[in-house]
Amino acid sequence: MVSKATERSRTSNRGALPLLPVLGGIAQISPCLYLCSGNAVSTRHLVYSWAVTCVVNATMEIPNTNWPDIDYVKVPVPDLPHAPLSLYFDSVADRIHQTGKKNGRTLVHCVAGVSRSASLCIAYLMKYHPLSLLDAHEWVKSRRPVVRPNVGFWRQLIEYECKLFGNNTVKMVPSPIGLVPDDYEKETHGLVPLWNLR
Repeated sequence: MVSKATERSRTSNRGALPLLPVLGGIAQISPCLYLCSGNAVSTRHLVYSWAVTCVVNATMEIPNTNWPDIDYVKVPVPDLPHAPLSLYFDSVADRIHQTGKKNGRTLVHCVAGVSRSASLCIAYLMKYHPLSLLDAHEWVKSRRPVVRPNVGFWRQLIEYECKLFGNNTVKMVPSPIGLVPDDYEKETHGLVPLWNLR
């Protein structure tokens, strides 16, 4: 199912020029989980139209909006490879799960809705659905095509997958631009780092 969804997403997006709606909108990841950028979460009517009851703010840069009837969870981690996002994988996944059990909906965001928030959504899917890292990433990417966790978050997700399942479906491999998850290996083939263009 995940592979077909990913393929449909890739096929339907061919030739599409504007990524702005993808960057600015809210993507439904599961019946109780949504993913977006900081811009989307600042639009009150948009957040309320999705019946969101909990917001996970995975930024240091954006303050919580603190609207009535919405609970807030702050994950103050920068979007840097060495940032310890994995410290929050279990607590955020548990909060999403508990909110869903009460028929609530959780919206997870970072600044762009690409790295930190996507990583937290992937961790939740691994823990509670239980999808492999490869399948969880493919599913989230099929729902929000711009997701791309940074290399450090990939390493932490790989460790988390091993902790949950005792094996890994993704590994880091060398590429022309440094280590990347093997899922991205084809995308980086033939790339030349900018620092080599002097």
